[in-house]
Amino acid sequence: MAVGQSHISIQMSDSETNGIPSRKQSSPDLAGRGGSVLTFHNICYRVKIKTGFLCCQKTADKEVLRDVNGIMRPGLNAILGPTGSGKSSLLDILAARKDPHGLSGDILINGAPQPANFKCTSGYVVQDDVVMGTLTVRENLKFSAALRLPKSVKEQEKNERVNHIIRELGLTKVADSKVGTQFTRGVSGGERKRTNIGMELITDPAILFLDEPTTGLDASTANAVLLLLKRMTKQGKTIIFSIHQPRYSIFRLFDNLTLLAAGRVLYHGPAQHAIEHFQSIAESIEEHNEYDKTLAEKLAEKYSNSAYYQETKAVLENISVGNKKKLRAVFRQITYANSFLHQLKWVSKRTFKNLVGNPQASIAQICVTAFLGLIVGAIFFGLKEDLAGIQNRVGAMFFLTTNQCFSSISAIELFVVEKKIFMHEYISGYYRTSAYFISKLMADLIPMRTLPSIIFTCIIYFMLGLKPTAQAFFTMMFTLMMVSYTATSMALAIAAGQSVVAVANLLMTIAFVFMIIFSGLLVNLTSIMSWLSWLKYFSIPQYGMTALEINELTGLNFCNSDNNTNSLSKENCRQMSQVICTGDDYLKSQGIDASSWGLWQNHLALACMTVIFLTIAYLKLHFMKKFS
Repeated sequence: MAVGQSHISIQMSDSETNGIPSRKQSSPDLAGRGGSVLTFHNICYRVKIKTGFLCCQKTADKEVLRDVNGIMRPGLNAILGPTGSGKSSLLDILAARKDPHGLSGDILINGAPQPANFKCTSGYVVQDDVVMGTLTVRENLKFSAALRLPKSVKEQEKNERVNHIIRELGLTKVADSKVGTQFTRGVSGGERKRTNIGMELITDPAILFLDEPTTGLDASTANAVLLLLKRMTKQGKTIIFSIHQPRYSIFRLFDNLTLLAAGRVLYHGPAQHAIEHFQSIAESIEEHNEYDKTLAEKLAEKYSNSAYYQETKAVLENISVGNKKKLRAVFRQITYANSFLHQLKWVSKRTFKNLVGNPQASIAQICVTAFLGLIVGAIFFGLKEDLAGIQNRVGAMFFLTTNQCFSSISAIELFVVEKKIFMHEYISGYYRTSAYFISKLMADLIPMRTLPSIIFTCIIYFMLGLKPTAQAFFTMMFTLMMVSYTATSMALAIAAGQSVVAVANLLMTIAFVFMIIFSGLLVNLTSIMSWLSWLKYFSIPQYGMTALEINELTGLNFCNSDNNTNSLSKENCRQMSQVICTGDDYLKSQGIDASSWGLWQNHLALACMTVIFLTIAYLKLHFMKKFS
């Protein structure tokens, strides 16, 4: 259907076309109601599982689906079965969203091989809602339209499509309400599910897949969602979905039913004939009074001898299976409707809106930074140029770099929390991995790590009374930024691909603890044994603290101060070899090069580490397993 057409009513009757062009059928046997027909032939799927523990682990093949055949015509096609029956695997295979390893068989659309970009042109509603909660319903739909419709479609037409879907899905009253997060109340569960469906309807897909669309919904809302899907079939859409235990009020809406158990087909045919089929074979299996694999095998054998199976097999045999396309190519290829820059613009725009719309993360972090700066400023207030001043300066710098490192742990959630959204949108062809990654750096990482460093420096620098020169002030600010960028980059490198925030947090904490040991305060780095001293080159706090010490201590004299009772004469300083008299003396005792190059080589090291960590994070995202 052309994008400009605004009449795609899901309430029209079978005879109403309302401007919708009919879809061409490839075979008289597949003639449905004007929509696409999906057929699957001899689908078998095996996965490798590991059993045992550690060195005793063994790899074994597990059969998930065996010799599954069927036809999905326009209408409601339900895939039903108990947990572990293979229904979700079958749904993902038909939608080209399953890892192709261990998969065999053929999947045809209207008698032809699946298009290479089938996963991008069809619609797929995942079980867990994958909408941005900080955005409104309309903003989520506009995001989908901006990235999934080609740039040749005018902005006005995209807005018309969004407005029409909002009306048809009954979302008009909540169109400008935020979907909702764990912190802010949003739309209801049913409205959230309809928003997910709406994002897939943007491209007007001929086939729509849904994974457990009623999960988490009450009976009334679940029934409303299925009624909505039923009305959508009136325009010729083929809707395929998995479902666990539907109520009868929902079951009676099904047009076609595929019943699975233990990876075998127990029934495939008209949903209203299913009861009749099982009644006809009840007598021969009534001795089995509980569910087990043997019963599933017997039911599968009964179905394979039934008229329903013979009819399905006859139709499938009449369909040309020539010009077969390798499933792996179909499952892996992803096409995009828009350019990289267009994707970068919209993903960055959404990321920034998410940042502004989530004050618990953004504003709270800035407030905590300001409060912490005042506390530290009060503790180290008015540093003196005496022996205690050396200790306090070094202690303050240690705290600053350590705080910058640990505050970056919050960046772990940047990729972990949105992992499901990213995977779904990437597979659906919304954007490239590079566009998503760069947008995160531009709209979230940089501002959230830059602003706190500026605030921290402005508060602490003057309260502590550090070296009163503009160069020293901005050097300190730049150093804190570099420490924050590097630590955050390491957090992203660890978190990318992770599913559990707690695991990434633990890895980050352990890494920082070891880095702090080699920062230069807890132990004199010149005294460490040679076989351990190389670890200092991997310490982010060490580079930051060294740069801060060179910036502040160079040129300071802590002797001959008449205003301080703790000051010592230069002669006494020289007589007491263990007493540090100047900042340069302290730096020398720590093995620190106080030259200009000594300062900037620490910044260069931090920059190199940042680039390396960001590269690792990007590669982990790019090569992350994005198929189930």
